[in-house]
Amino acid sequence: MHGHDPTPGDPAAAFAPHDHAACAEEALRRAETICDAAGARFTPVRRRVLEVLLEQHRAMGAYEVLERLAAEGFGHQPPVAYRALDFLTEHGLAHRIRRLNAFAACAHPGEAHAPVFLICESCHAVAEAPGTKVRAALDGAAGALGFSVAGATLEAYGRCPACREERP
Repeated sequence: MHGHDPTPGDPAAAFAPHDHAACAEEALRRAETICDAAGARFTPVRRRVLEVLLEQHRAMGAYEVLERLAAEGFGHQPPVAYRALDFLTEHGLAHRIRRLNAFAACAHPGEAHAPVFLICESCHAVAEAPGTKVRAALDGAAGALGFSVAGATLEAYGRCPACREERP
């Protein structure tokens, strides 16, 4: 896409061929560092859930994650998946994609950022695009009304380049 090979954390990585193994490896390394710094336990089940989310640049529902965990012997009770997903979102290692009622691995773990999620309606690929300017505009609009934004999840939906090529 656009003549370059996306690097880990590049929003284009979600929609273009790239060295996905390097992308996932870097995210796992950063997750370990973040958990160590926070004094949080990066347990085998939490690590496995993040690995599952990192396998593809798409959002996955909690039950889809749970099915994978159960098949691998990590347990089959919903709290197993939900607790791990809650841990990952709490520590900035994953994001909840509300439109899909699903979760996606964070492309920039450990960094302060204001992502805008670009969600493909066809294949559910999710790109985490920089949204600093969008967030600044939101904060400005809210501030003009005397409102202070504590948090916001910005999601845009449409079709990724591959799905647009399949059906223009």
